[in-house]
Amino acid sequence: MSPDRSDRQKAFDEANELGFPLLSDPDKSVAGIFGVKRFGPLPVKRATFVIGSDSTVLAANTSETNMASHADEALALLRSRAA
Repeated sequence: MSPDRSDRQKAFDEANELGFPLLSDPDKSVAGIFGVKRFGPLPVKRATFVIGSDSTVLAANTSETNMASHADEALALLRSRAA
C-alpha cells in the first residue's frame, strides 16, 4: 500500500508485471492506523506487515535502513506457516 494515487499504483504494477492490484492510501488514513504516517516531506515510514486471514498482524518490519529485510522476513514467515 502506498500513498500514491491508484493510477500510479496501476502503472507501477503494469511496468513491473506484478500481476496483482496494489492498494492506494492517498489520505494516509490506513498509514495512521498502522502507525507509519509522517508529518513532513516524507509521507509515510517504510514498513511491511504480514496480515493473517483472520486480519491479525502476524509480523511487522519497520526498518528504514535494511530494506532487503522486509521481503526476506515476510517470505520466511509465510513459508514457515505453509510448512
